[in-house]
Amino acid sequence: MSKTVNISSPSQFNDVLRGSKLVVANFYTDTSNASQQVAAVFEQLSHALSRPNLVTFTKVNTEQQKDVAQAYRVTTIPTFIIFRNGKVADRVQGADPIKLQSVVNKLSEEVQNLASGGGEAGGSGSGSGSSEANWRGAALPRGYNDITDQIELRSCELLNVDPDAGNVRVLFDTSKPSALSEGKGGAKDWVESDTDEQLLLFMPFQSMLKLHTLQLTSLPPSDDDDAEVPLRPRRIKLFTNKPHNLGFDEAEDLSATQEFELSEQDWNAEGTANIPLRFVKFQNITSLVLFVVDGDGDGEKTRLDRVRLIGETGEKREMGKLEKIGDEPGE
Repeated sequence: MSKTVNISSPSQFNDVLRGSKLVVANFYTDTSNASQQVAAVFEQLSHALSRPNLVTFTKVNTEQQKDVAQAYRVTTIPTFIIFRNGKVADRVQGADPIKLQSVVNKLSEEVQNLASGGGEAGGSGSGSGSSEANWRGAALPRGYNDITDQIELRSCELLNVDPDAGNVRVLFDTSKPSALSEGKGGAKDWVESDTDEQLLLFMPFQSMLKLHTLQLTSLPPSDDDDAEVPLRPRRIKLFTNKPHNLGFDEAEDLSATQEFELSEQDWNAEGTANIPLRFVKFQNITSLVLFVVDGDGDGEKTRLDRVRLIGETGEKREMGKLEKIGDEPGE
């Protein structure tokens, strides 16, 4: 007998999220061939990993439960969303059994830990895995979580990046930056600007967010004699709810949601600046554009090692309220 829970209402889905530490939801339709291709794999995983009050596998027919699908911005069929403590932790879009298996392999490790009394899934409740696996350059503001995992990595775009440095994904790596580690070899896990100091980073989100704090880590080498040593960001502009990245001229001219100027005193010993945002202006956010206008010094390049978003996810609201989020104007 299948252990998978078939969702028949938004309230039932909310009950499942509240009643299980880990939830794997299969958003599907009966008419989708892609859904049918991975249905058997999903059922096998459900049978092997389901645990009462710990791990629950659910199926959500998006044609019958449109409110649930809309609340979690499901646009691709099938989509598999993994929830940890009621928050979106990961998602797999499309009939990709290899990716699904990879995500579930991580899940199985958590299942074993939970079943053996290893504590809460997700450690501190940040939605990004255990505290040991997640490096942070600054403490979390009281009452808020690290929600960087809500960034849709595949759709991120970084303009004016030096191809010899890392790519955009390294900015959201959960590991400690190599510049702070004893062994500094291997791939470059930071980004640098290319032709001048400016960078334009576009970050779309998997769900509606409330942003409270932006944490930036920049760890340029301390070689004062080298004119090519990159700089830390100085002036920064933020733009919200843009459907795509901006151009540099456009970013220069547009009025920003918030802009600020960092000084040497803003960077802590971990190379991280903890930047409070005007919370009232960062409600119901679907995307963020970060524009590094210039660097703090006379060089021609700026460097970023990590970007962290701190705040709340829309999934913390009740389903009925989530349905209205898209109709509320952003600040």
